[in-house]
Amino acid sequence: MATSKPGQRLAEVDALRGLAALAVVLYHYTTRFHELFGNGAEPVVAFPGGHYGVNLFFIISGFVIFMTLQRTTRPMDFVVSRFSRLFPAYWVSIALTFAVTHALGLPEKLVSLTTALANVFMLHGLFGVAHVDGVYWTLEVELLFYVGMFTLYRLNWLKHIHWALAALVTVMWVYFLAARFAGIELSWTLSRLLILPYIAWFSLGVAIYLALNPRDAVDRPRSLLLAGYALVTMAFVQSMFVGGLACALAGLVYLAASGRIPVLGQSVLVWLGAISYPLYLLHENIGWSIQLQLLALGLPSVVIVPTTLAFSLALATVVSRFVERPAMAWIRARHRSSLAK
Repeated sequence: MATSKPGQRLAEVDALRGLAALAVVLYHYTTRFHELFGNGAEPVVAFPGGHYGVNLFFIISGFVIFMTLQRTTRPMDFVVSRFSRLFPAYWVSIALTFAVTHALGLPEKLVSLTTALANVFMLHGLFGVAHVDGVYWTLEVELLFYVGMFTLYRLNWLKHIHWALAALVTVMWVYFLAARFAGIELSWTLSRLLILPYIAWFSLGVAIYLALNPRDAVDRPRSLLLAGYALVTMAFVQSMFVGGLACALAGLVYLAASGRIPVLGQSVLVWLGAISYPLYLLHENIGWSIQLQLLALGLPSVVIVPTTLAFSLALATVVSRFVERPAMAWIRARHRSSLAK
């Protein structure tokens, strides 16, 4: 039985997101840095599986966004909530990343000011515009998921969420079978707009939320069926490894959301969850620029990685404290004030 309160359980899910962000950071600072800038020798420090933290993000987003929409009474409340959460920290991160990487240098990763400005809407990748930082590709996926879920909310179809997500997962099968047995490559644009390569991950998050918070007697069994369908689809359409990984990560989110991983309530992990978004936004290109500077000084990887990590954690904390949270509070307060008039 879960022993933690609902608010604490949500903090534990957020802590899990912080650990996912940390895993991605460690992957980029070790394995990926060596692939891009190494000299051919084996890296002293490696974290090759850390990029799967992104998949954990997607499950948690499915859980949190559906929960948010379930509690939303006015459409603009959701729009303001998501805008205030995503964009202020993102815009500051674009500016900081552009400035630091141009000041310190980062071979083959620098973009023009025009390209940087084109990043501000978060959907630039759809138009072939380069990212100021490579991790921004996931923000497009997240934003498209938000738009899709908001559309279902506006159409009053959230009560049919299991069918809607199962239909999208079925489209994954259509693409897979068309390519495998007919040699037909279906629309890449449609696949990207429907976020087909990732929709099963988000579906797992929604299913976990409804399994733990059923609206009626059939929500729980339908959620288990949706989760099972998503897992089987990933196993066959993508790979057995992906299916197994999805099962493990979904299990982690379920346990965290039901209060069965109390260690996630530790203050350091709660802090990590609180800064996870700016940490994710700021760590990659800025971190690589710093690593290259430290490498040029002759420092070893065992010093470079923790030094760069400490800087990124500090920078993320500053942006969270002085940009993300104040901007979020100000925008939401302005929204509430406008409603009261």
